[in-house]
Amino acid sequence: MMRSALLVLVAACSGGRMPTTGDAGGEIDSYEFHHEGLYGLRLPPPGALVDYQLGGAYTPPAGVKIVSRDRTAARAAGLYNICYVNGFQIQPEEEAFWLGSHPTLILRDDAGDPIIDADWNEMLIDVSTAAKRAEVLAIVNGWIEGCALAGYDAVEIDNLDSYTRSQNRLSEANAVAAMRSFSVAAHDNSLAVAQKNSSELAGRKADLETDFAVAEECNHYQECGDYTAAYGNQVIVIEYVRADFTAGCTNFPQLSTVLRDRDLVTPTTAGYVFDGC
Repeated sequence: MMRSALLVLVAACSGGRMPTTGDAGGEIDSYEFHHEGLYGLRLPPPGALVDYQLGGAYTPPAGVKIVSRDRTAARAAGLYNICYVNGFQIQPEEEAFWLGSHPTLILRDDAGDPIIDADWNEMLIDVSTAAKRAEVLAIVNGWIEGCALAGYDAVEIDNLDSYTRSQNRLSEANAVAAMRSFSVAAHDNSLAVAQKNSSELAGRKADLETDFAVAEECNHYQECGDYTAAYGNQVIVIEYVRADFTAGCTNFPQLSTVLRDRDLVTPTTAGYVFDGC
């Protein structure tokens, strides 16, 4: 099929949005089948240097081709941009929104108190029923649309593994169903979507409808092979320990691997760490 005809078919199947050449990294040339039609999804360039900037946006180091930033940050011109969305937990600065406008979507214990991820002081979102998942999707879809409007290429939806911290109030099936709905929303906005962590679910890639993976510390926990078995070289790795980073560069040279400080601070802040391979 001629390329011009393929682009017309992509536009027809993705609601009329035509892949174009722009300042986000050039002409879109990665295509995959998704859902009922052909979607033009631009995937991260395999093995390219990556930076992970969730703690604050800054000018990426020389050579970086992929950057992940919070959904509230502007995209980085000329790079492949991944938009971070916390779809399964509530960040502390957003508690008032959820408590005030969506209190029934907060996962609660028998006493009615919010269940908290103690490591990050984040309340869990209740995705235990189809009705609640639909309500959550209505909120998260707005964020995903915002990522698309801001010019991002993809989204990573964090805390897929919240069900493991839910005091048995959420199941793996609940998490997979919610993630699938987020993936559909991302694809409907012509965005690729990453599975974030949860190596135990990598084998359910088809159920999640995800396109690539973002894996924190998979060398440290010896999980990188689980991701590559499902996603091939479409895996972005973040390590926080130099020895784990070095091992990853040696054992998985085909992947994009970055060493960052755990707080993901900006270069002008004490403790900033960056290296990549």
